[in-house]
Amino acid sequence: MFKIDSEDKNARTGKLYTGHGIVETPCFMPVATKATVKTLTSDELDSLGAQAVISNVLHLYLNPGVDVLKKVGVHKFMNWNKTVFTDSGGFQLIRDFNLKVTNKGPMFKINKTNHFFTPEKCTKTQNQIGSDVAMVLDDCPSYDSSYETVTNSLKRTVEWASRCKDAHKNINQLIFGIVQGGVFPDLRKICVEKLLKIGFDGYAVGGLTIGEPKDDMLRILKCTVPLIPVNKPRYMMGLGSPEHILESISLGVDVFDSAFPTRNARHRTVMTRNGCFEITKKKYSDDFSPVDEECRCYTCKNYSKAYIHHLFKEKELLGMRLLSIHNLFFILNMMKNARNTIRNNEFDEYKKDFMEKYHG
Repeated sequence: MFKIDSEDKNARTGKLYTGHGIVETPCFMPVATKATVKTLTSDELDSLGAQAVISNVLHLYLNPGVDVLKKVGVHKFMNWNKTVFTDSGGFQLIRDFNLKVTNKGPMFKINKTNHFFTPEKCTKTQNQIGSDVAMVLDDCPSYDSSYETVTNSLKRTVEWASRCKDAHKNINQLIFGIVQGGVFPDLRKICVEKLLKIGFDGYAVGGLTIGEPKDDMLRILKCTVPLIPVNKPRYMMGLGSPEHILESISLGVDVFDSAFPTRNARHRTVMTRNGCFEITKKKYSDDFSPVDEECRCYTCKNYSKAYIHHLFKEKELLGMRLLSIHNLFFILNMMKNARNTIRNNEFDEYKKDFMEKYHG
């Protein structure tokens, strides 16, 4: 169930009720693809303020496998007692695997073993491992695909969504549909209309943030989000840049996920209210101030730029951990501020102030 608490123009706060607690929206989910957010423990995620994580059912299906996970469930397996979303793996199939896509489902080979990952198998796997929110299997075309290609992909996505809904048997698990349609507004509209007829607990916007120009992403988001009913959670998949998250919140998006903060951290990039910077630049080698003077995260309260600079120069894993803690704290704190300012009808001012400083 989803309940809207407050609205500030199109931006809104709400509560998503799941089997492992209430998720206050707008929220950001760290990516735990293989049942782990890289370099961090579940306790650390909790202390940072994470309300939910998203894992990838395709990767979990391959390793450790359903036979292992169904014995304890994904929550106990990763020692995380809050909400878990599971992505279907549609995007990863396109990006990471040499596969053949048929109308019945994708086929691929790993280590000389053939796999036929049908919508039914995708859904059954999510049912068995016990995530709180299951995503349907979708067909995600590349952003430069032709209108004809996207049209055919859209038909497949809708058919697969219907089969996922029919196969869904876990009454304690929500199921979300995924809107595809490339960069074509009319196809996005058709997809939403067909998914609404099937009926889902929430709706995600997929097939964006995969290399398309940012103007195209925002254009499609602006015409797609209003088509999703206001009483359903709206989930923008794969979006992690702070400025685009805030812009999407102003359009009425409720849920986000991305590896952006932690991937940036592992690649030496620090996220702050005054923009991003690379900690390995020489000027930070003897800078003993915190990573971010305004931040109250564990990293900023205990370590200096100079020390983290040193860790990266020496290829010490602690550097990645400390910046991952900081970057996730930064993005999760931004979401908390967004919720508070929406409740106080001050979101536009907060967004404007954030943008000015971030691009300053």
